[in-house]
Amino acid sequence: MPVIYHNLTLRPGKKETELLKLCERKLHAPVRYFRILKKSLDARDKSNIRWVYSVECSSRPEQPPARTYPRITRPAPKVFIAGAGPAGLFCALRLIRHGMEPVLLERGKPVEERAQDIENFFQTGVLAPDSNVQFGEGGAGTFSDGKLYTQTNSAFHREILETFVEFGAPEEIAYLGRPHIGSDKLRLVIANMRRYILEHGGAIRYSSKLDDVRIKDGALTAISVNSAWEEASLLVLAVGHSARDTFELLQNRGFHMEAKDFAVGVRIEHLQSRISRAQYGEGYAALPPADYKLVSHASERAVFTFCMCPGGVVIPAASEEGGVVVNGMSNFARDEKNANSALVVQVKKEDFGEGALAGVAFQRKIERAAYLAAGGGYLAPAQLVGDFLAKKESYYFGEVRPSYARGTAFAPVDAYLPPAVCASLRAAIPDMALRLAGFSSYEGVLTGVESRTSSPVRILRGENFEAEGISGVYPCGEGCGYAGGITSAAADGLRIAHAIASKFL
Repeated sequence: MPVIYHNLTLRPGKKETELLKLCERKLHAPVRYFRILKKSLDARDKSNIRWVYSVECSSRPEQPPARTYPRITRPAPKVFIAGAGPAGLFCALRLIRHGMEPVLLERGKPVEERAQDIENFFQTGVLAPDSNVQFGEGGAGTFSDGKLYTQTNSAFHREILETFVEFGAPEEIAYLGRPHIGSDKLRLVIANMRRYILEHGGAIRYSSKLDDVRIKDGALTAISVNSAWEEASLLVLAVGHSARDTFELLQNRGFHMEAKDFAVGVRIEHLQSRISRAQYGEGYAALPPADYKLVSHASERAVFTFCMCPGGVVIPAASEEGGVVVNGMSNFARDEKNANSALVVQVKKEDFGEGALAGVAFQRKIERAAYLAAGGGYLAPAQLVGDFLAKKESYYFGEVRPSYARGTAFAPVDAYLPPAVCASLRAAIPDMALRLAGFSSYEGVLTGVESRTSSPVRILRGENFEAEGISGVYPCGEGCGYAGGITSAAADGLRIAHAIASKFL
């Protein structure tokens, strides 16, 4: 049996082949099998920064056991999956491996065509409502950073990482403490997943929008796609957090839904070199671009950083005309000049008003306010951190130049975010700077509005994962309120696939 060694350390710059020598000394024999299980950077002591490893090794050749899946034993109907984001894709992959034939319904386009539409929007401001940063093959996470770390615990996490590697992601994501694929590489992985699904009995329909469902005696009987009805008894709702028209449809059809808490705010940008120096010290250039995660309770509302993109850019992420939305994106190399992160404030149901879709209305209101504050054209409102804290207008940029592709216009954060949110941000930024030097630097840039941190609604489901009171429909993933990011959404997709397949095993 292989032996596992924890807390093996290497100085930055040392080759990982040194780990083999360490293992051979411990085994007192040549290493014939070796696998890194975990790798993380310990930068708590800037004078003694180290890579810390857990490894598995043996003096005999070993073959890790192959993952197996039970095959269904009874005939099963088609499983329709609305949405080809991580929840939908992983649900489809798992169903295929159980011997079923899923049909993915994606309102947007294949990832290659989607990328062209997004670039066209960045350059011209012409928005394709169903093919943008929010909608299309791969989901919203495809045009972010491809972060795969999560605060949730799930038995599916190892399978998710191994699946990404199987379809072309860098092998290191299987063991890095904070893995990411990068938007550039993630697009290739998504295309490989598509080919596998199509070659193994699945189907994918692009530009195919779920626009109605038919429920009879508490069970799904049919769905409408692009206004054409077809029989259906199994439907996975893997819609994203921006599928506002789908939420309205489901509410009209009697689905039990509730508003949920989420967070809104801005993107904050600094020079990546300053963030790395603050985190690592003067030797930062020999290390990967540093990230951070900060939380402040300096006001009554929790304020936190979210979706931090080292060496990344702020991108236009609107999915509705007349509203400005920002997000962060990094490629695998994370080699852009700036670091950016969402800096957001918790907002609760009492902030929205009554109704399951009150959070959607709240999002729209601030997105449209941001659009107007910047003067239209999907320019984003920007303000220097120092001017925001001092409640002053901004007129110039300093060392940090905003990376938002559509361009920015100076406008105060107070013009589009509610007073309580702004007050919380003003309390949090200096407080966070106590833990990350330079975070409150005057010349940092705040770009708005960050409004799509998570779904503003939850579609209720029972213990069997079916929609409350409606059999055959499975709310799934981030859009339905059961995940927050690529990994947790993928895990929920696997969970739903297992629940469906179990009926036919």
